[in-house]
Amino acid sequence: MAEEDYGSFVDWNQMGDLAKSSGPTKVDCKDLKEFKQMARQGYWAKNHKLRAQVYQQLIKAIPCRTVTPDAEVYRDIMGNAATKKPSSHVPLPDFVDDNEVPRYCLKAEGLASAHQIINCVAGQFPDISHCPSLPAITSLLLHFSVDEAQCFEHISRILACNEPGKRLLDQTFLAYESSCMTFGDLANKYCAPAHKLIIATAQDVLEVYSDWQRWVLGDLPFSHIVRILDVYLVEGYKVLFRVAIALLKFYRKHKAGVQGGNQQQDSGKVRADIQAFVKGIASTVTPEKLLEKAFSIRLFSRKEITLLQLTNEKSLQQKGITVKQKRRNVQLALNPDTFSSEIVSAKEMRDIWSWIPERFALCQPQLLFTTSNHGCSLTRFYSHCDGYEPTLLLIRTTDGDVCGAFLSTDWEERKRGGNKLSFFGTGECFVFRLKPEMERYEWVVIRHPELASSIKPQDQEDGAAPEAPNTENNGLAQPEKPVGELSPFLSARHFNLNSKNTSMFMAGNFDSIIVGGGEGNALYIDSELNHGRTGRCTTFDNPPLCAESFQVSLLETWGFEDTMSK
Repeated sequence: MAEEDYGSFVDWNQMGDLAKSSGPTKVDCKDLKEFKQMARQGYWAKNHKLRAQVYQQLIKAIPCRTVTPDAEVYRDIMGNAATKKPSSHVPLPDFVDDNEVPRYCLKAEGLASAHQIINCVAGQFPDISHCPSLPAITSLLLHFSVDEAQCFEHISRILACNEPGKRLLDQTFLAYESSCMTFGDLANKYCAPAHKLIIATAQDVLEVYSDWQRWVLGDLPFSHIVRILDVYLVEGYKVLFRVAIALLKFYRKHKAGVQGGNQQQDSGKVRADIQAFVKGIASTVTPEKLLEKAFSIRLFSRKEITLLQLTNEKSLQQKGITVKQKRRNVQLALNPDTFSSEIVSAKEMRDIWSWIPERFALCQPQLLFTTSNHGCSLTRFYSHCDGYEPTLLLIRTTDGDVCGAFLSTDWEERKRGGNKLSFFGTGECFVFRLKPEMERYEWVVIRHPELASSIKPQDQEDGAAPEAPNTENNGLAQPEKPVGELSPFLSARHFNLNSKNTSMFMAGNFDSIIVGGGEGNALYIDSELNHGRTGRCTTFDNPPLCAESFQVSLLETWGFEDTMSK
């Protein structure tokens, strides 16, 4: 055995180079920032005993509930059982969701000890209802524990963490399910090519993304996951998101070299394919390369991820989804037998659906307004669309081009500006075109976070509404909206923008509706819903979505009907 004090549960014959300790033998550091740098660089990665000591130091520093079970509690509970040989045949609690304990180079007795520890945790934490990652974390920490009791204490402290805004493990189905939705949102925004691959190959994207935590905590080989654990114990939950997105990027690169890799198939086959890739990743990607990719992704801060997670949790609560139940397939909400649009096919609508925030993915498209039935009147447009949030605008031109916009905010907000044409909405808005080719253009701050300046902008000045479609809109007022009513994710109020032109999402009055502003408009439609213009705008940094001046052949607006609450 490589170390006498730690690793009694480890099968060292399977550890390869990790069985050879080298490098530093102690860490003289108490500064969190320095720890963060050392963790990412792998300062203690080549010394098993040092790694164990660092883990113990980090876990003991986790702020916990006043009454948190420790090693002595474990010894008292187990009593004579602690001296008996544990068995891996003891079933795991239901809350692990049928996830097995990963071997991670443990001896058979080590796996049995993990079963015993997890069952003891279940008795001490009765409030845990869903924690599928616990078997993997337990197996990992056994590597760096002197006995079962110490491993139990480490697990307990991770579960009992009560630091505001910090999470280490999901412990309810609501938290876990919202994390899957959050991962889908992040993949959609920061890993678009790989996200498109999943859309093209899997029948149910949400089902594929439900495995995101298992990719990291369960499927990765020990050599990779232990390096991630180094950073995870210092930086927390967001590390898991980063690594999972990096894995998705590598998977897409892998599929690019596989013939027929883009053919649509059963979601279960896609899940199995990703799992096989992750399990065999050591042949193509080193642990350091994986971490390098993970931390090269320009994500928002932990605060922004937390806001998105809370938004998704709230959406699930409103739908009554707080305990595990059969997953609703996005495809079901877009049944080709019942869906009917004069502008897009069911397949095209599915493609658009894959772009929208995950919390709306289980909603069913509801036709609110169409010029073919309701006429070409902006007044009637507002009367049918007011009160609905969000909405989807679809336009077909007389040239046959198709474009549109996802609009996050109720059109009724336009009334806050009085007679002025005022911008409102949030950074979840985006514009797109489907024909002649399919492309989406998101809020420019998502693609260029550097536009979120650290200097608070000056108050914006009100300006007159444009008299014509090509009039500059830079002076339009942006009315205040109560904080509680704004979308918590990607709302302009969470950023200090260096230019008001980067947050001009949607505007409307009785003369026109506008999407996108600053140096032009992404879309401008006149009061008769007949004539339109499109051009580059600062908010979305988009090219013209079709001919710059166009005639509207047909216009539809769709709402999002919550079928789960029926």
